[in-house]
Amino acid sequence: MSYVVHTMAMRGVLGPCLLSLLLLAGCSPSVEIRAGGPTADWPVYGGAPGGARYSPLTQIDRENVGHLEVAWTYHTGDVSEGGPGAPARNPSSFQATPIVVDGTLYFPTAFSRVIALDPETGRERWSFDPGLDLSASYSEIAARGVATWLDPERRKGDECRRRIFLAHRGARLHALDAETGRPCPDFGTAGEVDLTAGVARVRDPDYHRPNYGVTSPPVVIGDLVVIGSAIGDNQWVEDATGVVRAYDARSGALRWAWDPIPREEGDPAWREWTPEARRKSGGANAWSILSVDPERDLVFVPTGSASPDFYGGERTGDNRWANSVVALRGSTGELVWGYQLVHHDLWDYDVPAQPTLVTLRRDGEEIPAVAQASKMGLVFVLHRETGEPLFPVEERPVPQSDVPGERTSPTQPFPTLPPPLVPHRFAPEDAWGLTPWDRGRCRELLQRLRYDGIFTPPSLQGTLLFPGAAGGTNWGSVAFEPSSDLLVLNTSSVPHSVKLVPQADLADTRRANPGKEVSPQRGAPYGMIRDVVLSPLGVPCNPPPWGQLHAIDLSTGKIRWQVTLGTTRDLTPVPIPMGWGTPNMGGPITTATGLVFIGAAMDDYLRAFDLESGAELWKGRLPAGGQATPMTYRLGEDRRQYVVIAAGGHGKMGSRLGDALVAFALP
Repeated sequence: MSYVVHTMAMRGVLGPCLLSLLLLAGCSPSVEIRAGGPTADWPVYGGAPGGARYSPLTQIDRENVGHLEVAWTYHTGDVSEGGPGAPARNPSSFQATPIVVDGTLYFPTAFSRVIALDPETGRERWSFDPGLDLSASYSEIAARGVATWLDPERRKGDECRRRIFLAHRGARLHALDAETGRPCPDFGTAGEVDLTAGVARVRDPDYHRPNYGVTSPPVVIGDLVVIGSAIGDNQWVEDATGVVRAYDARSGALRWAWDPIPREEGDPAWREWTPEARRKSGGANAWSILSVDPERDLVFVPTGSASPDFYGGERTGDNRWANSVVALRGSTGELVWGYQLVHHDLWDYDVPAQPTLVTLRRDGEEIPAVAQASKMGLVFVLHRETGEPLFPVEERPVPQSDVPGERTSPTQPFPTLPPPLVPHRFAPEDAWGLTPWDRGRCRELLQRLRYDGIFTPPSLQGTLLFPGAAGGTNWGSVAFEPSSDLLVLNTSSVPHSVKLVPQADLADTRRANPGKEVSPQRGAPYGMIRDVVLSPLGVPCNPPPWGQLHAIDLSTGKIRWQVTLGTTRDLTPVPIPMGWGTPNMGGPITTATGLVFIGAAMDDYLRAFDLESGAELWKGRLPAGGQATPMTYRLGEDRRQYVVIAAGGHGKMGSRLGDALVAFALP
């Protein structure tokens, strides 16, 4: 028998893997993909209207997750480092989470183009370009997702029976035919609605730049599309108004609007604001993700700070309903209840995460609830129908301001359970560094700053903010696994400093601090300068971990486990993966097989953790930073389950930029 014939015979008997071993070529082990089992799409940004980020899929489990490999990669081409000659003036951030519905995957790129892909091959079906002005200076170029709606009055094959809704930094809302990507001609004007209509002060009056747009996806309830807004921080007192609005999904007509700052006398919070503050104050906008409870006809809204962030002398009082989670009647926009997480915010402690709808089990009773994560590393658990806390919340005294004209809230709310997920104390003697020298420089820096614990107000000498404005949990939000009552979320722990600067000294401060954030807060007596508190070697001055992943048992309010999230692998010239954790953006998802998937950290990996123990089970290399929330789907019983994440980095964080959407599956 010749060599060729002999090897052909062996292939038939031994199979390709054993043949490769005999030839010393090596082989990847095969993994059996089980037939049957659940199938599921991912029809909403948060997996479901309530944002639980949970999938019932079971094909990928603890035993086989280690065999995940890249199934396909799609490159958008939309990436920019910013600056003269770059595709966009600002660095890009690819923060999108796709949706999958009716056998197609949809997502927005960093430049707000909508792409439709075959979810099993990654091949493009269509794309839509809204024409975002990339030469304009935005506070951030990002688009986190899209929404969809099926018109029950149209038949299969009718134009725009299923619509894809996109809102973007250019302050427009588009309705697209899900089959073709063409604008729906009966929606607004030629398929789009101008979101600046009816909103005061949408452009910076001094620099003539846009200061109003959208970065998060709309939500759909009934036949309404509901949307918040993104407003640039700290520019002036009379900022754009943070109105939340609902539009008719067919026509684009405005159906209702709700402003977190009371403008009319019938508003329950009317008497809590001075007439001047009601007229001038802007912001309090919902820039993050909204949630929907269709059965109860409720829309849940997380609001930000009233303008400006770091001086509140022009807006005395608690500033309700800024910094709150609010339930609105979906059909009318009527306020049902609200709960304020921060009174009279002076720290940029917006409510950043999607209000996540969960069900708690207590004494055999099922209780509808809302879990709201915060930048302070606190989680508030509220009754979904009334807003009443389901774990006790205490009003505790907090440090008071010494700045002329400022009137600080005497107390702030602290839930007794769950406990804080990030430290609330950081003294100079706690300073950390790679060497005694840079640890000493951190200690000297901290000694110059005012710090009396969390909620220490901004000052003229400079104040330490810890947690910082990017601390705790951000727009990545949380995930909830219903069979175990476990809430999973990631946090960052990095200090910031903020110093109030008299307006007369602001120009000199800006010249003396090139590259740092110096904002005017026009209309207030003070501007401000803000920075991350780093050692001379560029590492945070607080001890690690700087990023963590946590699991909370919502039946008891206790922490089940917490582990470090991220390494220094992609943050240093020499790729040394020190397990100190990193600041992170993006969030987790959970599956019915007890897995947690998350990117978020500043090293370029997608990771899988064991839901019960927090043990890391797998990590897959990404071509750029995974500062996005993943999603998962399976389209048929004989098909594969995919886990997909945007890997394009985050321009403000400084992670590796890119333009890839990456799908992982079992081989």
